[in-house]
Amino acid sequence: MSDTKKASDLFIECLEAEGVEYIFGVPGEENLDFLESLSKSTKIKLILTRHEQGAGFMAATYGRHTGKAGVFLATLGPGATNMVTAIAYSQLGGMPTLAITGQKPIKHSKQGRFQILDVVGMMKPITKFTHQLASADNIPSRVREAIRLAEEEKPGATHLELPEDIAEEQTRSRPLAPSLARRPSAEEKAVRQAVLAIEEAKAPILVIGAGANRKMTGRMLRQFVDKTGIPFVTTQMGKGVIDERHPLFLGCAALSAGDFVHRAIEDADCIVNIGHDVIEKPPFFMKNDGEGAVGSDSRPKVIHVSTRTAEVDPVYFPHIEVIGDIANAIYQIKEDIVPQGRWDVRKMLGYRAAEVAHTEALAADTRFPIFPPHLVKRVRAAMPEDGIICLDNGVYKIWFARGYSAYLPNTVLLDNALASMGAGLPSAMMSAMLYPERKVMAVCGDGGFMMNSQEMETAVRLGLDLTVLILRDDAYGMIRWKQANMGFADFGLTYGNPDFVRYAESYGAIGHRVTSAEHLTDLLAHCLATPGVHLIDCPVDYTENDRILNKDIKRLSAEL
Repeated sequence: MSDTKKASDLFIECLEAEGVEYIFGVPGEENLDFLESLSKSTKIKLILTRHEQGAGFMAATYGRHTGKAGVFLATLGPGATNMVTAIAYSQLGGMPTLAITGQKPIKHSKQGRFQILDVVGMMKPITKFTHQLASADNIPSRVREAIRLAEEEKPGATHLELPEDIAEEQTRSRPLAPSLARRPSAEEKAVRQAVLAIEEAKAPILVIGAGANRKMTGRMLRQFVDKTGIPFVTTQMGKGVIDERHPLFLGCAALSAGDFVHRAIEDADCIVNIGHDVIEKPPFFMKNDGEGAVGSDSRPKVIHVSTRTAEVDPVYFPHIEVIGDIANAIYQIKEDIVPQGRWDVRKMLGYRAAEVAHTEALAADTRFPIFPPHLVKRVRAAMPEDGIICLDNGVYKIWFARGYSAYLPNTVLLDNALASMGAGLPSAMMSAMLYPERKVMAVCGDGGFMMNSQEMETAVRLGLDLTVLILRDDAYGMIRWKQANMGFADFGLTYGNPDFVRYAESYGAIGHRVTSAEHLTDLLAHCLATPGVHLIDCPVDYTENDRILNKDIKRLSAEL
C-alpha cells in the first residue's frame, strides 16, 4: 500500500527525528536491511570502524561531548559480544549511547540456533533499557524511549535489537517527535539546609565530580567559588569543570589515598560533593562510626548535590541531599549563602602549594627514557587552552590527572568508572571529528593502544588531524607497578611491540620516535602544527613509580 513503508526505513527516520548525526559500527548480514535504509539518509553518516568496541567508544565520546545519544551498530552473536565493553564504558561513565544489534528472524527460523545468543538478556545488567523489536509498528515508541532514557540523568547506555524479519516488515507507523524535558529545580528547604551547614563550618571544601561536567554547572560553580572563597578539588572525571589555574584549586584526586589533595579533604569539616557517585573511585571515604567520619579525627558534614539521590554505600551516606538540576542548585546556594569570616582554608592551600612545588621539581627531570612528570609538563605546554587530550588507561593516567591542568570542561577525557583499556584512540578520533578546528591528542600506553590500534586505518580514512602519543614501556605498566607495590616478583607482564613508526606508516599515518626530552618538545610542536594522523613512539621510564607514588608523596603530605 502507498502509505506503508519498510520497517528499517522507519527506524532510520526515527533516528533522524532524534537528531542523530552518525552511526558508528561494523554491520553484518543481519543488518543489511538497516544498512540499505541508512544509505538513503541525507542526515546520518555511517562511520565504518574496524571493531565494534572502537565504534562504541566513539559513540560514547560523542555522547560525552554533546549530551546527545551516540549510536552504534553491530550484528548478532560475536558482533554484540564485542560491543559489551563499550556499552559498560558508557553506562558506568554516564555517557549517553544507543546500541543497535541485528538478529536472525524471530518468527521463522532459517538456520537453527547458529550464532544466536540471548542478546537482550546479556545487555540487561549493563544498560538502562534493552528491548527486542517484535513488531515494526512499535519502532517509533521504542526508539523514542531508548534515546530518552540514554540522555536522561544519569546518562548511560540503551540497546535495541532489530531482527531480520522485523526489519523487512511493512508498517504505517511514523516517527514520534522528541519530547522537551527539563530537570526539576532543587527543593528550597534542602538548599537552605545546605547553606546553613556550609555557613556553620570552619573549613568547607567542594569536591567536583563527573556529574558537574555541564557548561552551566561549571559557570555557576565558578561564580560560587569566587563569591565564597571556598576551595575545590576534583575527581578525575571532574577535571576542567572550573579552570584549574584558579588560585583556590587544590588538586585532583588521582591516587586512592594519602596524596596532598586527600590531606586537604581530611582537614575539611564540611564537604560539598557535587555531581559524584560511587561508580567513580571515591575521593574520600566515610566511616560508619555513628558520625560519618572521613578520618579518625574528623567528622565532617557531607552535602550531596546531584540530579539523583545518593546511592547508599558503606563508604558514602551523606547527611544533606540537594537533588535537582545541579546548575540551578549551585545558583540557589550561591544566592543565599553569606561568606563567613571564620572560614579558614589556609592549611588546605598549603597542601596545594606543597604539591605544586613537588610536581615542578619532578617535572624538571629530563632523563631519557622520558620521566612521566616531565612528559606531562611538555604535553601541557604544547597543547592550546582548548586542546583536548584523550587518555587511555594505564599508570600514566595518574600522572596526567595530578599534573595536567585542565582549563576548560571536557578537555581532559579519561575514564575513572569502568577504566577500560583501548578507549584512548577512538575517543580522540571522535573529538577530532566533532572539533576539527581544535588540537586533539590521544595519550595511550603501548598495551592500551594495541587493543584498538586497527582504528588507525579508520582515522586515516576519515582524514582526521590527530596526534597519537604512545608511552612505551613494553609492559602492562600499571599492573607491574601494583605487583611491585604488593611485594611480588616481577613476572608475566612484559611483552614485545611492533616498530610503531613503521606500523603507523603502514596505515598511511606519519610515524615519529622520540630520542630525547628535548626531541619530545620539538615533535609535539611539529605534530600538532601539521595536518594528518601522527603517531609518536615515546619511551617512558616508570622505574620510580613505586617510590614516588606510594612512598614520597604520602610521606611528604603526611609531614605537612
